[in-house]
Amino acid sequence: MAQGASWSGQPSIKGSTESARMALLTASLIGVSFTWGVEMTYCTPYLLQLGLTKSRVSLVWIAGPLSGLIMQPVVGIIADRSTSRWGRRRPFMVVGTAIVSVSLLVLGWTKEIVSVFVSDPETRKSVTIGLAVLSIYAVDFAINAVQASCRSLVVDTLPIQKQGLGSAWAARMGAMASIIGYAAGATKLNSIFGNTLGDTQFKQLTVIAALALPLAVGITSWAVTERVLISTGKEEEGSNGAIKMLTHIFRTATHLPNRIAAICWIQFWAWIGYFPLMFYSTTWIGEIYLRYDAPAEAKQSQDTLGQIGRVGSMCLIISSLINFASSIMLPWFVISPEDEKRDFTPRPLASLAPLVVGADKRRPTLLTAWTVSHLVFAGSMLMAPLVSSVRFATVLIAICAVPGAIAGWAPFTFIGIEINRLGSTSNGHAYRRLSTDSLELEASTLHLNHRTDDSHSSTGELSGIYLGILNLFTTLPQFVGTFISWIVFSILEPGKSPELAKEAHPDEHHSTDGPNAIAVCFFIGALSVIVASYATNRLKYIR
Repeated sequence: MAQGASWSGQPSIKGSTESARMALLTASLIGVSFTWGVEMTYCTPYLLQLGLTKSRVSLVWIAGPLSGLIMQPVVGIIADRSTSRWGRRRPFMVVGTAIVSVSLLVLGWTKEIVSVFVSDPETRKSVTIGLAVLSIYAVDFAINAVQASCRSLVVDTLPIQKQGLGSAWAARMGAMASIIGYAAGATKLNSIFGNTLGDTQFKQLTVIAALALPLAVGITSWAVTERVLISTGKEEEGSNGAIKMLTHIFRTATHLPNRIAAICWIQFWAWIGYFPLMFYSTTWIGEIYLRYDAPAEAKQSQDTLGQIGRVGSMCLIISSLINFASSIMLPWFVISPEDEKRDFTPRPLASLAPLVVGADKRRPTLLTAWTVSHLVFAGSMLMAPLVSSVRFATVLIAICAVPGAIAGWAPFTFIGIEINRLGSTSNGHAYRRLSTDSLELEASTLHLNHRTDDSHSSTGELSGIYLGILNLFTTLPQFVGTFISWIVFSILEPGKSPELAKEAHPDEHHSTDGPNAIAVCFFIGALSVIVASYATNRLKYIR
C-alpha cells in the first residue's frame, strides 16, 4: 500500500468481553467450514454415484486448487484497494455468500433441474454430471472468495499482539462447524424434517448449508466495522488494471520476505499430504465399511450415498471433537510467538511456584508443536494401506485431528505477525510489541488503535495480497495431489465405483479386491508432510 493511503474511521467489534468479540469476528468461518464439510463429505461419493470414475473425480477436484489459485489472491488484492464505504472485506463476503448458496441448491437438485429440460435418459445422465461439476466449481470459486475475505478481516481488525488469539479462534470456529456438519451428516435428517428440505440426505444438507453460510457471514458483517480506505495514494490505470494486478501478484509472490516465503513453502509441502485426506476421507471410510464391516443387507441398500455419508460422518465427528478440543486447549500448553519473549515474570503462589515454573519451562513453542504435528500426521497416514476396519480408519483420522488443529492455527499466526511486522517497519519504524493500551473499550465495543494517516498502523494493509499468496502455496500442492491421485486411481481402480455407481450403471460390475487406491494416496502424501516438518524446523533459523 502506498505511503499516501488515507483512511476513515477505526475498526471495531461489538461485544462486552474479549471472548464475545473474538467469537463475533470469526463467526463467519463457521459457515465457511460447514459448507466445505458438506462438499468434502458428500460430493466425491455423489459424483461416483452419478457414474464418474475415481480418476475423473480426482480431475474434478482441480476446482479446489484452481479456485484458490485464482480467487484468493485476486480477491485479496482487489479488496486491498477497495474504497467501498462498507469496508474492504465485507462486500466480497456478502456477494460470494449469495453465489455459494444458489450453487449449493442447484447441486442438490441437479437431477430434477436437468430432467425438466432433457428427456433422453443417456443424455440426461451426461448433462446431470456436467451440471453437478459446474455447480461444484461455482461453490469452490465463490467460497474461496468468502474465505479469503473472512481471514483478511481477522488480520485487518486485530492488532499485532492479538493475531495469535484471532487465529486460534478462527481454528476453533472451523472445528466447531465441522462437529455440527458431521453430526448433521451422521443423523437421518428425514426423520427430523421429513421431506420438507428434500427427499435425500444430500439435498437436505445442501439446504442447511445454503442457510447457515448467510447467517454466519451476516453475524460477522453486523458485528464488525471496518475502517474505510479513502484513497490508495496513487492513480490506478483502469485499462491496465487486470494486467497490473496480475503483475503485482507475481512480483510479490516471487519477492517474498524470507520468513513469509519459508511459511509458504511449509504450506506447500504439508498440503500435498493434507489435500487427499480432506477430500477423500469420507469415501475411504465408506469403502472400508462396505468392504470389511458392512452386513449383507447394507451392501444392497438403495441409498448407498446416504449410508456412506453417515458412516463417514460418524468417524469424522470423533475427529472434529478432538480437533475442537485441541484448538481450545493447545493455546494453553503451547507458547505462542508473541509470548516467547515476555516482558514480565509470572509470580505464582509460593507453594505452586516450582510446579508452575517447571511446567512453563517445558511448554513447547508453537513452532516446535507445528514441526512435531507434521510428523504425527505423516506417521498416521503411512499406516493407511494397512487399514482393514472402520475402527482402525477412525483411529488414524482421529490422530490426524490434532495436527489439523495446529495447521489451522500456526501458519496464520506466523503470517499475521510477519504482515504486521512489515507494516510496522515500512517507514523505518522498528517492529515493537504493542501494549494493551492499544485496545480502547468504549460502550461495549472494541476500538483498535489504528493510525488513519499513514501505512504503519498495527494491522497489515497488505493482508489480502499476502494471505492470498499463502493460499497460492496451499492450493498449488493440491494440483500435485490431484495429479498423484489421478495416476493412482487410473492404475489401481480404473473402473466405475462398484459401491456407488449401481444406480447409474446397474449392469456394470467391478472388483473390490486389491489395495485401496485412496489409502495409497494418503501414504504418498505422508512422505511430503515429512518434508514439511523439516521445513518448519528450519523456520527458527530464518530472519
